[in-house]
Amino acid sequence: MITITLPDGAQRELPDGATPGDLAENISKSLAKKVVIARVDGQDWDLTRPIGGDAKVELVVRDSAEGLEVIRHDTAHILAQAVQELFPGTQVTIGPAIDDGFYYDFARDEPFSTEDFDAIEKRMAEIVDRDLPFVREVWDRNDAIAHFEKIGEKYKAELIRDLPEDEVITIYRQGDWIDLCRGPHLPSTGKIGKSFKLMKVAGAYWRGDHRNAMLQRIYGTAWANDAQLAEHLHRIEEAEKRDHRKLGRAMDLFHMQEEARGMVFWHDKGWTLWRELENYVRRRIQAAGYQEVKTPTVIDRSLWEKSGHWEKFQEHMFTSQTEDGDVHCLKPMNCPAHVQIFNHGQTSYRDLPLRMAEFGSCHRYEPSGALHGLMRVRGFVQDDAHIFCTPDQVAEEVKGCIDLINVIYADLGFEDVTVKFSDRPETRAGSDDVWDKAEADLLAATKAAGVDVIHNPGEGAFYGPKLEFVLRDAIGRDWQCGTVQLDFVLPERLGADFVGEDGEKHRPAMIHRAILGSFERFVGILIENYAGKFPLWLAPTQIVVATITSEADEYARHVEKVLKAAGLRAKADLRNEKINYKVREHSLAKVPVIAVVGAREGEERTVALRYLGAEDRRQEVLPLEDAATRLRTEATPPDLRQG
Repeated sequence: MITITLPDGAQRELPDGATPGDLAENISKSLAKKVVIARVDGQDWDLTRPIGGDAKVELVVRDSAEGLEVIRHDTAHILAQAVQELFPGTQVTIGPAIDDGFYYDFARDEPFSTEDFDAIEKRMAEIVDRDLPFVREVWDRNDAIAHFEKIGEKYKAELIRDLPEDEVITIYRQGDWIDLCRGPHLPSTGKIGKSFKLMKVAGAYWRGDHRNAMLQRIYGTAWANDAQLAEHLHRIEEAEKRDHRKLGRAMDLFHMQEEARGMVFWHDKGWTLWRELENYVRRRIQAAGYQEVKTPTVIDRSLWEKSGHWEKFQEHMFTSQTEDGDVHCLKPMNCPAHVQIFNHGQTSYRDLPLRMAEFGSCHRYEPSGALHGLMRVRGFVQDDAHIFCTPDQVAEEVKGCIDLINVIYADLGFEDVTVKFSDRPETRAGSDDVWDKAEADLLAATKAAGVDVIHNPGEGAFYGPKLEFVLRDAIGRDWQCGTVQLDFVLPERLGADFVGEDGEKHRPAMIHRAILGSFERFVGILIENYAGKFPLWLAPTQIVVATITSEADEYARHVEKVLKAAGLRAKADLRNEKINYKVREHSLAKVPVIAVVGAREGEERTVALRYLGAEDRRQEVLPLEDAATRLRTEATPPDLRQG
């Protein structure tokens, strides 16, 4: 008999040779139907693989994040089998699970197209119906290489050759089809279900290296059930409607072009939106006790070498060399420059905490293929801040950062926020003792602020652990935006110190804090979250005064003047077009309010207000002054509202 210890400490006695599947059956029949894999002493394990002895076992269910990853990985295997059955001679390479789905890279002379997807999906469904067992086999390295070379799978053979010498070579068989894989997998193809769909085909270099062969990558999505699949497909449909690049063109907010890849040309309306957002954030940080600074965009390489960024980010930095041999860099971030301001002059403990903020213009080289509208750019503005404080002040300052971030997110329409705690990466600066202290202090500060965090191992900055703030938008997508990082390394490297109460010099703690992150990216997120229908206070054009007939032109100009005097962004549309055409056009342009005026409104000194997307709010006719007062109140930014 073997003793199995469950996560809650309970124990079960099972016969020798028992599997995790047997354990699930022993606990309950209903659980056995939900379980997909197990974790045996921390290692992922097939349900059909004997446990082998006393062990701690965790059962992973279908609807969990880990369970979905297994379903997606298995579906990638089924995709590969279907492709090779339908298109003999195609080589398979790698096929991992990814966010919301999976992909598999294929080597084939003829190109795939989306027209092939129906046939591939039908064959995948047939393979599910065959209910083929996934069988794990351990092979000798040389035998595995020889096998894959014999059947013409040179990419698989290369993968095996490059594995560490002590790596166990595992092969998974589903019927007569086999693949190199660490596993684990579900017991059989029939357990996967048919809640999958192929999405697109794209090119991909073998192992991501442009010097290697170009492969064909087929992407798909897979879910635990049909309802989840339908929800995901609806979300994709909504995302396409909300694409910030399309809306940016339609609303005349910005454009991008080849001559300035990854850089944004902001048009008047887009820059108006930007300024409103920046002014709002500026008011919030000023109220929170930050001083705003401005640091150079071009800084000598020597500073980046001292800070450690040259070693870490050199490949992402734009550089230039002068005739005398000096190398200058466009700054990729603001933190070393802020330390220079802190170091200018002598700082006393009485000056701490010192909160320093900047809307800093930064540049980072991103490969052309990674650029994506406002979401991935080369030139961006970071709403960066750095707090210099004593170690005793860390908890209170971190709490202040968290509170400020949450207030700003709520004002911008994001109420669903999760926080990840990212600890030390493999490549990092600073000793383990320094990291131990930084991680403990940041976790303690987070706990004191009453914030629950999700552990995100190994994803900290190279100089310190961080909190990552993840927003969920209107259609359920997650966006990582704000960060709070605790750093004891950079002050040491750049010689930052303050004079303590004892008259001696001490190193400050340094808190790196961003709220929106990149302004460009956050504007893109806002566009997609609101589908271009911004809150009145953010809308580039808040009100259009549209005339019914030319007889109302003079009155429309007067209405525009009154609204502008009330501080509103208003414009008159006096074109000789029908009012329904004007309303439709401005609605497509996402103008929040249309004030319709005709001869009667001119005589009565009124306006007829129509609100965008407010089907439950009929057109209202109001006296002009009352309308101006109401709209001014509705357009007041959240931080300036009374009560």
